[in-house]
Amino acid sequence: MFPNKIKPFLYLGIFYLIISLIVRIVFFFHPITTASFGFFEIIKVLSIGLLNDIFVFTLASTILAIYFLFLSNSKYKKPYGYIIFGALVLFFLYILLVPNNIFNQYGGSISEVALTFVGIKTLFFGLMLFIPSKRIKIRNVLYFIILLLYVLLIIFNAVSEYFFYNEFGVRYNFIAVDYLIYTNEVIGNIMESYPVVPLFSAILIITLAITWFIYKKTKDELLELPNFKQKMILLGTFVVLGGISLLGISSLMEIRSDNVFADEIEDNGLPKFYWAFTHNELDYFKFYPQIGQEQAEKNFLSQYSEPALSRNVTAEQPELKKNVVLISIESLSADFMEHYGGTKKITPFLDSLADRSMMFTNLYATGNRTVRGLEALTLCIPPTAGESVIKRDDNKNKFTTGSVFKSKGYDVKFLYGGYSYFDNMQDFFAGNGYGIVDRNNFKPEEITFANVWGVADEDMAKKAIQTMNAEAKSGKPFFNHWMTVSNHRPFTYPDGRIDIPGTAKSRDGGVKYTDYSLKMFFEMAKKQDWYKNTVFVIIADHCASSAGKTELPMDKYRIPAMIFSEGFIQPQKFDKLMSQIDVMPTVLGLLNFNYQSKFLGQDVFKKEFQPKAYIATYQDLGLVKDGRLTIISPVKKVKQYSLELESSTLAPEFKLYYDEKLMKDPEQKLVNDAVSAYQSTSFWLKEKKLNR
Repeated sequence: MFPNKIKPFLYLGIFYLIISLIVRIVFFFHPITTASFGFFEIIKVLSIGLLNDIFVFTLASTILAIYFLFLSNSKYKKPYGYIIFGALVLFFLYILLVPNNIFNQYGGSISEVALTFVGIKTLFFGLMLFIPSKRIKIRNVLYFIILLLYVLLIIFNAVSEYFFYNEFGVRYNFIAVDYLIYTNEVIGNIMESYPVVPLFSAILIITLAITWFIYKKTKDELLELPNFKQKMILLGTFVVLGGISLLGISSLMEIRSDNVFADEIEDNGLPKFYWAFTHNELDYFKFYPQIGQEQAEKNFLSQYSEPALSRNVTAEQPELKKNVVLISIESLSADFMEHYGGTKKITPFLDSLADRSMMFTNLYATGNRTVRGLEALTLCIPPTAGESVIKRDDNKNKFTTGSVFKSKGYDVKFLYGGYSYFDNMQDFFAGNGYGIVDRNNFKPEEITFANVWGVADEDMAKKAIQTMNAEAKSGKPFFNHWMTVSNHRPFTYPDGRIDIPGTAKSRDGGVKYTDYSLKMFFEMAKKQDWYKNTVFVIIADHCASSAGKTELPMDKYRIPAMIFSEGFIQPQKFDKLMSQIDVMPTVLGLLNFNYQSKFLGQDVFKKEFQPKAYIATYQDLGLVKDGRLTIISPVKKVKQYSLELESSTLAPEFKLYYDEKLMKDPEQKLVNDAVSAYQSTSFWLKEKKLNR
C-alpha cells in the first residue's frame, strides 16, 4: 500500500519529463538554433537536461506533497472539525470586512486572491464536515482540480517556453520577468500575435485528457489515507530529495560550454526565471573580474583629451541652436536595409535617406532591449550588469542628453506611441526633466489604428509634427526623442499603406510599415518652417534578434544609424567602429556645443576618438576593439574571440558577419580595457557620480 502513495508523483513526473524532452527536441531543430551538434554533445545536452527536469519537478511537487500531508479524516471529528471550520470562517470574514487587513496592505490583487482561496477552502471544508457521506466524492473533485492545475501548468509552461525561444532564442530571462510584470501589454501582444482560441482550446483539451488519465490511474490511493508515521516518512524523504534538487540545479547551472545554444537547450526555464527575478541588478563587484579601482578609472579615462569623469567640452566654432529630433526605431537590424545586403526591399525610404545623410556604417547597439538602447542614447554610458538603469530605482537626476539640451534653453520631450509607464520609461524620462507625450495625449479622433503596444507609427508621426509646431511657436529650440513602436510583434498596422497587409503579422511588414511612417513624417516635416533648422538622428534601439552561436554574436548587435539635416550635414559614410553611446556626443559636437560632460561615449570626429563598441546581455559584458571581442561574465569569467569578417559581395564597410574564434590566450590589455570600462561605469553609478 505504502509505495502506491507516490503513484501521483510518478505519473505527473513522467508526463513532465516527456513534455520537457519534446521541447528540447523542438529547440534542436528550431530555425533560430544556428549551431550544429555532434552526437556526444546531443547526449550530453539531453542528459543534463533530464537531470535538470528531475530536480525541478521534485521542487515543483511541493504543493502536491503538502496536499497529501494534510489529507485526513480525523480533523473532521468533534470538536476539531468545528474549531477548524470556525477559524476558517473568521479568517474569511477578517479578509472580507477589515479594510486594513494584512493582505490589503500589500496592495494589488493580493486581498482578492486571498479572499477567493480562503473562501473556497472554507466552503469545501464545511461540505466535508457536515456531509460526511459525500466526503470521498468531494475529496476526489479537489484531487482532480489539483492534478488539472499541475498538468495545465506543465503544458502552458512548455508552450510559453516555445514562444519565448521563438522570439529570443533563449530560455526565460529578464525579459520573461518583464512580461510577468507588464501583463496588460504581454497578454494583449499574445492575443494579437497568435491564434489564441485554437491554441488555448487545444491546450485545454490535452490538459483534460491527461488529467483524466492520471486521475483514473491514481484516485484509488485516496480511499485509504496514509497514517501519521507514513506521512512523516514521505515528508522526510521529500525534504531530502528537495535539498538534493536545490544543490543539483545550482551545480548544473554552472556547467557551461562554448555552444550557447547547447547551454540554453539543456537548461530548464523555471530556475532561469527565478534567477532573473531575484537578480534584477547584478553586483559587478561580487560577480565580475576586477582590477584596482583607481587603476580601472585611470585606464578608462585615458581615452579622453581631459582624462577626468567630469570634463569640459569646448568647440572652436560658435554654437548652433538647431532643433534636434532623435528617432530611435524599434528592432531595426542592420541587415533589413539594402545597404547591408537586405534583399526584401523593406526599407526603401531609410535606404534613400542614408544616401543623403551622414551614415555610421559600423555601429553597434549596446544591448538587445529597448530600454538598453534608450539608456545608451540618453545616458551615453556602457551597459552594466543586470537591468538597464532606466528600470532601476536610482534612475533619476542623471546627466543626460536632455539635460545638456535643457541647459542650452531647449524644450526637451520624449515621444512614445504607447503608454510610457511600460518598461519604467515614464518614471525615468520624467525624473530626468523630459516632458512626455504618449498615448495618454491622443484624442480618439487622432488614432487611426492601435495595437497593444500603442498607436500606429503614422499616428505618432502626426502627433510629433503637431508637438514640434507648438514648440517652434514658443520661440525656443527643441530636442525631441521619439521611440517608434510598430515594428514589434504582433506587427499589425493599418491596411493599404504598404504591399504587405497588416493581417499578415510579419516582421517584414512591421519593418516596411515603420519605414513608410518615417517617410510620411519627413514629408510632413519638410513643409514646416522649422525643418531647415533641424537635425534628424535616426537609429535603431537594438536588433530584431540576439540569438547566435556565441554569447554575443556580432551581427545581432549591428544597427543602422544616420544624421540628416538638409543644407547642414553633407552626405558621407563614417566607417570606423563605434558604439551607440557615441552618437549623441557626436551630434553635440556637430552643433559646436560647449558643456561640462559626464558622457562616457565619444565624439567620433575628435582626434582622440578610439574605435570600439560595447555590446552586452544582462550578464555577458563585451568590448569590441582591435579585432577582438572580449567578454566578461559571472563568476569572474573571461573569454576573448578573434574576429574575422566572412567573405561577401558587400562593400567592406557594410559586411556584417564575423567568424568569432575563441582564443586560448586572451590579450591581457584588452581584458583590462573591458574590465576598466565596466568596473568604472558600475562604480560611478553606484556612487551616483553620473548624476547631474
